[in-house]
Amino acid sequence: MRIELKGLHRVKAPRGKGTYYYAWRGGPRVATDAAPGTPEFFAAYSEAVARAKIEPRSGKLAELIALYRRASEFTGRSARTQSDYLKQIKKIELRFGTLPIKALESAQIRGIFKEWRDELASKSLRQADYAWTVLQRILSVAKDRGKITVNPCEKGGRLYQADRTDKLWTDDHVSQFLAVAPAHLHLPLMLALWTGQRQGDLLRLPWSAYDGRFIRLRQSKGGVRVKIPVGAPLKAMLDVTPRLAMVILTTTRSTAWTEDGFRASWGKACDKAAITDLTFHDFRGSAVTRLMMAGATVGEIAAITGHSLRDVEAILDAHYFGRTTELAASGMAKLERSTCTRTNDK
Repeated sequence: MRIELKGLHRVKAPRGKGTYYYAWRGGPRVATDAAPGTPEFFAAYSEAVARAKIEPRSGKLAELIALYRRASEFTGRSARTQSDYLKQIKKIELRFGTLPIKALESAQIRGIFKEWRDELASKSLRQADYAWTVLQRILSVAKDRGKITVNPCEKGGRLYQADRTDKLWTDDHVSQFLAVAPAHLHLPLMLALWTGQRQGDLLRLPWSAYDGRFIRLRQSKGGVRVKIPVGAPLKAMLDVTPRLAMVILTTTRSTAWTEDGFRASWGKACDKAAITDLTFHDFRGSAVTRLMMAGATVGEIAAITGHSLRDVEAILDAHYFGRTTELAASGMAKLERSTCTRTNDK
């Protein structure tokens, strides 16, 4: 029985030595002396195709992409981040997979990459930035491994500038949410508000991390270890929560949340509470601000939230410190009390 293969590419060998066969034009060579159409040829053809999927053509950008996917800079990231990166890698490979590595040394290549980012930006500035970041990291790993000498995507800047100024979960927002949200979403709010940790880290937080006084965790971003004293309101809620799974936060079926599932449920609850301009991540900055207004020092705040001292100062200075109405009112009240005291002393 003969097996016909569509797209099979034939090339006459030099000096009349027969014919070379390739799985497709520009594809891998079929390494066999068997005649086309035979089962032996088909087996060699299948092996060549499988090998081509695993081993990208040498000298092309696809080779650097494969290198990145094997590198610890990629494999060491969380499963969610890897999944998100792979979506961007697919875009990069589709557009530039066959780009010769030597072309990265061209003076024009940065402009070509920027034009591609501009195309993506016409649909989404954030996704354009994300794709650029992943491409930059692919080339950074290749440069570190000695595969290339220059990374044309370094210092590319950002197109999307998120403005989260004044995006704080106030006491009114919290009350508004708790009044209408289902009970299984109350604890996530309290954990975020009283610890300032990221959504992903809280969803993965096991009961073993809580000893009745402290919560210990290693942050997925940066690997920072924090030991957080548990405030009384949070402790009261944790101590009455049934331990139905390994993790603290669970669905109504007592199973661990997926990040997509949690986001969907959280979004619905926020819509019901008419909270449309705040995200779960805004609890990070809100926790910093609440601690500062309670009198905590920058060092104390950093020890709880896991921010660097510089990041805490930046949050307070650039985003919240100078724009918090409650803080301004507190300052004015202190001035009034001071003035009254001096007047009475006279």
